[in-house]
Amino acid sequence: MIKNKVDLLNKYEIDKVRMLNRSGEVLTGKKEVLVCAGTGCMSSKSIKLIENLESAIKDHGLDIEVHGTGCFGFCEKGPIVKVMPDDTFYSEVKLDDALKIVESHLVNGEVYRKKLYVNPLTKKQVETTNEIPFYNKQVRIALSNCGFINAESIDEYIGTTGYQGLAVALEMEPQAVIDVIKESGLRGRGGGGFPTGLKWQFAANNKVETKYILCNADEGDPGAFMDRSILEGDPHSIVEAMIIGAYAIGASHGYVYVRAEYPTAVQRLQIAIEKARELGLLGKNILDSGFDYDMEIRLGAGAFVCGEETALIASIEGERGMPRTKPPFPANKGLWDAPTIINNVETYAVIPEIMKRGSDWFNKIGTPKSSGTKVFALGGKVKNTGLIEVPMGITLREIIYDIGGGMDKGRKFKAVLTGGPSGGCLTEAHLDEPVDFDRLKELGSMMGSGGMIVLDDKNCMVDIAKFYMDFMVEESCGKCTPCREGTIQMWNILNNITSGKAKLKDLDLLKSLAITTLNTSLCGLGQTAPNPVLSTLDYFKDEYLNHIEHNKCDASVCKDLINKYVITDKCTGCTICARNCPTKCIKGERKEMHVINNEDCILCGDCFARCPFDAIKTR
Repeated sequence: MIKNKVDLLNKYEIDKVRMLNRSGEVLTGKKEVLVCAGTGCMSSKSIKLIENLESAIKDHGLDIEVHGTGCFGFCEKGPIVKVMPDDTFYSEVKLDDALKIVESHLVNGEVYRKKLYVNPLTKKQVETTNEIPFYNKQVRIALSNCGFINAESIDEYIGTTGYQGLAVALEMEPQAVIDVIKESGLRGRGGGGFPTGLKWQFAANNKVETKYILCNADEGDPGAFMDRSILEGDPHSIVEAMIIGAYAIGASHGYVYVRAEYPTAVQRLQIAIEKARELGLLGKNILDSGFDYDMEIRLGAGAFVCGEETALIASIEGERGMPRTKPPFPANKGLWDAPTIINNVETYAVIPEIMKRGSDWFNKIGTPKSSGTKVFALGGKVKNTGLIEVPMGITLREIIYDIGGGMDKGRKFKAVLTGGPSGGCLTEAHLDEPVDFDRLKELGSMMGSGGMIVLDDKNCMVDIAKFYMDFMVEESCGKCTPCREGTIQMWNILNNITSGKAKLKDLDLLKSLAITTLNTSLCGLGQTAPNPVLSTLDYFKDEYLNHIEHNKCDASVCKDLINKYVITDKCTGCTICARNCPTKCIKGERKEMHVINNEDCILCGDCFARCPFDAIKTR
């Protein structure tokens, strides 16, 4: 081993421009413009925005670079543009704003105020990221580079201390690396929360020549995009972490299993792998350590069940993605019967930082049994939707009201679904509960991979349970009877309830089916599929009873229980309902009360959900 492997990376100076918000200090550095080039902002023409900024800068003869980065997280306000090192934050930037930002800010030195973020509490414009409430309670570790570096530049990653975690690991014995991960308390962020270091230990204990390390990037939860954003914004963190893991357990090859629906993530990850290989960070004798390791990408076809580790293994092997009976567990007998470690993207993303900063640093964040941070895709009926990273132990109230900005359109909070289709619904009584692995499970939900959907009083909880059960029916691989038959039978009962055809005894049957499916299914998909049903039955049983006993949906969502929609005198004539009605059955002049032609109404509920004045009722 060489004297100090970190020395091999020191030819890259730390880019002070990028380190601004991670140190909390304004550091000197070259002026540049960062533009979100994550999938969400790209769909809003952020790539064209980059071109417009570059063109305007060139026309004014300025020596300022424009960089596309990963997701800034604040998706509700995208596309986002930041001028560094000032840290000026521009939101909802349009193509026509590019020239104005360049002329005002870069040429004349005056902030372009039209696109500054307005703090909804103070009603005042703010200029920097640190002044925005959305970011104030976040602790960004997995997302630390997302929105700060060009994801396709290995120089920029190394310039922000990238690959130094690997250098530190290669100075240690493999067992010592595993001990650091154990002592950090890191638990798998893919849903189950199994201790990462313990899983690595199981594989390391197998004294065989061939072992594999895999990354599960098969993100299938509706509304979840945590893994995609990390791969798009910081792919080298995954490459570095997998090299560290491979060294620790004695693996020589790895695979990243990512769904083909993520073309940008796949492209940037492939570039990262190739660049790392060119610099000798992948392949033979990595950093003069004598350790050999290489990796490649495997594309998945989008099956939700392939997020289950043994189904993922089967898919990589070229077989149909179906779970296998455990034990044996993959750490003992996995890919091609060799010991195999599988962690998800977010789990890997924090490992380089743990190696650099130590297990004690990570342990001080979060709670005693759930250390570190968790990334959530915050969505639904909340003002500030986007990608957030928060310390474990933060309350649901802090996430929804402090970071999320509270309920959209002033509606009343009803529930929050954590854990995606495998999770459960929690109520207002749970808003002050800490968010960690164990407490969420005790409440009938789960951490899951990180989906968090906020619901208001215009959401029907029976309909929500039906929606997720419909998803599970479609995604069940069909291998085991409890999941294959249990999910469809639960959906049938839920469908009867929402259409006014159910009887009270069906609730007992529904709960019995849910418990049986939970206890007897082969894999995690079937075992967690009943969670939305069980949690809504526990916390919203009155809604089930209203549907069955009174043929009434309080949220006016289940159209078979709705006679018709009517508009009350609360109507202000804002025209929102009329402009969005798919059948154009709503008529009325602006600032005058509207009416609904119920002969043409298809009871889609769009007008009911959109009306900001609660002027639309059902009969």
